[in-house]
Amino acid sequence: SIATSLAVKEPQVWDVLGGEGMKSLLIGVPPGYPPRPVEGWRISCFLTPPSATSFTHPNELGGEVKDILGGEDYIFDIPNYREQGLDFVLQQVFAMTERRFKVARSLVKSKPWDYFMLVEMGADRLHHVFWQYFDPKHPKYEAGNKYETAFQDYYRFLDREIGRLLETLPDDVVTILMSDHGARPMVGGVAFNDWLMREGYLTLTESVSEQTPISKAPIDWSRTQAWGDGGYYGRCFLNVKGREPQGIVEPSQYEQVRTELAAKLEAMTGPDGVPLNTKVYKPQDVYPEVRGVAPDLIVYFGDLEWRSVGAINAGTVDGVFTYENDTGPDGANHDRTGVFAMTGLPGQRMGRVEGLRLIDVGPSILSLYGLNAPEGAEGRSFLQ
Repeated sequence: SIATSLAVKEPQVWDVLGGEGMKSLLIGVPPGYPPRPVEGWRISCFLTPPSATSFTHPNELGGEVKDILGGEDYIFDIPNYREQGLDFVLQQVFAMTERRFKVARSLVKSKPWDYFMLVEMGADRLHHVFWQYFDPKHPKYEAGNKYETAFQDYYRFLDREIGRLLETLPDDVVTILMSDHGARPMVGGVAFNDWLMREGYLTLTESVSEQTPISKAPIDWSRTQAWGDGGYYGRCFLNVKGREPQGIVEPSQYEQVRTELAAKLEAMTGPDGVPLNTKVYKPQDVYPEVRGVAPDLIVYFGDLEWRSVGAINAGTVDGVFTYENDTGPDGANHDRTGVFAMTGLPGQRMGRVEGLRLIDVGPSILSLYGLNAPEGAEGRSFLQ
């Protein structure tokens, strides 16, 4: 299922501000669909389905957006961007960004906001589709290709759009420019379930001759200890007796099997025989509280240089590795390190600051308004 705004149960920055009578203007902030009521104005995010007829709060704000764009469609995202063709995606990335900032420049002048936040998805989509065309170190890079300057062209364009927006803001605003994650090259994929079969953790009732999604694979659960899911990182689930419908791993053996499997994953070598430097985490060691249907292991293949491919019979190199993605072409992965820059705060120290955490951003923003973070929040303001 896709996450929606209804999944958020804790107060967000704008909820706290609204409780103090302050108004927020939110554009593209996920999860923003369906657009929940806010003290102020909200335009939904990239999770908005194409069929959505209402994407703003209040609802009449949608008419203002259409008027600002003069009949052009407001673009939330590029659906199936990995499969749409390079020229189309590049054109849409520029159009999406241009229209979002055009709407923002108009609304920041017409609405009496106390807090304004905009999220732009263009750079993320550009990274995934075009990374291999600009990065000489990427295995699929070809010098002189048609899209070699796409990154530079877009980032110059984005810089100009940000600059034009900043020019419309009051002189006394505090401005934050940040990303919640970074990007890095992704060289290929690990066919997770093919590897689990090779290592004896997963067994089929019959062989398959073509690539098959794990959800449709003929798995012999009576002989299967583990299976994996695809994505930018691998999620490994153990077939635990009493927890899974046809579980075979005894609860008393659970930790032993999990630790053994983690060690084998971390020892995995790449197609060249060199260790991949795979990182494996147990959710209980990462999160203060593990909720929902959590994987038993979280796997960063090659420390995120390789994605997890969940399909069976997907490995084309050594039966385990592939340079094709089962969800469409993709040359980049997310990186754990994002960016954070702030300006306009009186008395603010200049220069680089180490040790900032993503969970500290919300409390830090609230502290600018003289407010404390909600009770139970883990983060703390790094401005105090």
